[in-house]
Amino acid sequence: MTYRKPTFHPANPASYRNRLREDASADYLIRLLWDALDYSAYGYGLYHAADLARRLQIPAISAIEFGVAGGNGLLALERHAAAIEAETGVRIEVWGFDTGTGMPPPQGWRDMPYRFREGNYCMDVDKLRARLTRAQLVLGDVAQTVQDFLTGQTPAPIGFVAFDLDYHSATLQALGLFEGDHAAFLPRCQLYFDNVIGYELSSYNRFVGELAAIEDFNAAHDDMKIAPSMALHRFVIARRWYHQIYLLHRFAHPAYATYVSGAGPQSLALKTDEAE
Repeated sequence: MTYRKPTFHPANPASYRNRLREDASADYLIRLLWDALDYSAYGYGLYHAADLARRLQIPAISAIEFGVAGGNGLLALERHAAAIEAETGVRIEVWGFDTGTGMPPPQGWRDMPYRFREGNYCMDVDKLRARLTRAQLVLGDVAQTVQDFLTGQTPAPIGFVAFDLDYHSATLQALGLFEGDHAAFLPRCQLYFDNVIGYELSSYNRFVGELAAIEDFNAAHDDMKIAPSMALHRFVIARRWYHQIYLLHRFAHPAYATYVSGAGPQSLALKTDEAE
């Protein structure tokens, strides 16, 4: 069967998605776009990070998850990395940041103490480590581990980062990762923010939580900005995670202006008049 991207309404969307979930031979990106794989948002962001790296002739990239909790997302990120590595030829390193002991205490009202509290989302560290195949766990307070990572590690250029730290304070500390040298990043990074869409009880908005951290980051940086990706707006069927994909633009990155499009001088040439 030939599958298409979500530019149309199938007669039975759920059935179409289920067929894609079961058909391992289907195009990987199409399966992701239809949310037919676990943590499709992670796969989508990682796929396009690898694609940019390939266009820039960068042989390897890194993917990071902030807020590992039990580890289901990190294991899914490993699976996506293996599949996307095979498809693109770009080697992918995977890193997971967490306290290892659950959430720390909230640091004020911007951390939404009505929604999150100390000790939530614990990790069985030994159990998770036993199941990991390529990811490296970085455990501890994120403010410290990010700084140690920047000074003590030499990862492949970072191209995809998932943020699931819930708090404004922890998310803003994790965004400190981007203070690193340009060589440690792709010029445009794919990002996923988990807590920007939620139910009424969560009451997310730009003054609290991850959305507030994004606003603070943007206000503090003229040469880097984070904003929602517009690429997914072209599809007629929207999955929830379509609204959780963001992009970091590093305007001063040496490779920022490197041309990566396939368009050329004749791309929009005047069509031949059939009467001629």
